[in-house]
Amino acid sequence: MAAISAKDVMKLREQTGAGMMDCKNALTEADGDFERAADILRERGIAKAAKRAGKIAAEGIVYALVEGNKGVLVEVNCESDFVANGDKFHEIANTVAKQILKTKPADVDALLASDMDGVTVESYVQQQTGVIGEKVSVRRFCLYETEGFLETYIHMGGTMGVMLDLGCAENGTTKELAHNLALHTAFTKPAYLTREEVPAEVLEKEKVIMMQEVLNEGKPAAIAEKIVLGKINKYYEENCLLEQKFVKDDKVTVKQLLQQASKEAGVPVSVKRYVFYVMGEGLEKKSEDLSEEVAKQVEAMKK
Repeated sequence: MAAISAKDVMKLREQTGAGMMDCKNALTEADGDFERAADILRERGIAKAAKRAGKIAAEGIVYALVEGNKGVLVEVNCESDFVANGDKFHEIANTVAKQILKTKPADVDALLASDMDGVTVESYVQQQTGVIGEKVSVRRFCLYETEGFLETYIHMGGTMGVMLDLGCAENGTTKELAHNLALHTAFTKPAYLTREEVPAEVLEKEKVIMMQEVLNEGKPAAIAEKIVLGKINKYYEENCLLEQKFVKDDKVTVKQLLQQASKEAGVPVSVKRYVFYVMGEGLEKKSEDLSEEVAKQVEAMKK
């Protein structure tokens, strides 16, 4: 067995772009043969994945998985909606979600470094990149453990996802309520759960803007302050989940809906927290002219 030095590992890493441990394992398996080690990395999809590292993975899905009192909402990205809609990509998202529930990582870096049947999640993702031919990346996730129950909603196969933590027992009534609130959250996209959660600096900035708007309309300062107070209440109503008017009945707020449910159930019914992801939000998307794309494909066929 040939001795594998750190210098050898670094050399293979520079040639293939694969991870350090992947390179070391490949060199060990190939008994120090660089060409064979590179082939091993290609066979496992790792070298191919490295070549695509600069690609923009701005498509993908938001995926939800709940097991018992634990649930995860995760966004996994790829390069095209064609791949995102495929069963294989959903299988990748499911595997990642199960790993999150199992290991409870603190963040994406910890998730990628976690062990999954002898390989890291990062290596697994690279391998899957090689399998499907597009860059795969795990962008973000949220993990909840609850004393009540969790409700999830995935819109249009993964274009958006919602997870709610309900502070009550699950039964027919609360389950229906949770589903309706998940749909409501997907539709309204609240920034905060309660008005108390709005940061003071955000509120002050809004007040300054509102005051200037009212003064620009020619209103006296004394009257302007009262108008701004009304606008702040409107801001809460639009941006805080519990203050919002329920989308299926705008005569009641979400808070009032929960109070009604609590009275009917005889126990407190509440939303403890929530999270929603819009797939690809904030990511740069690749934009190519169709003729340019076809030309690239033709050139690729010539090689």
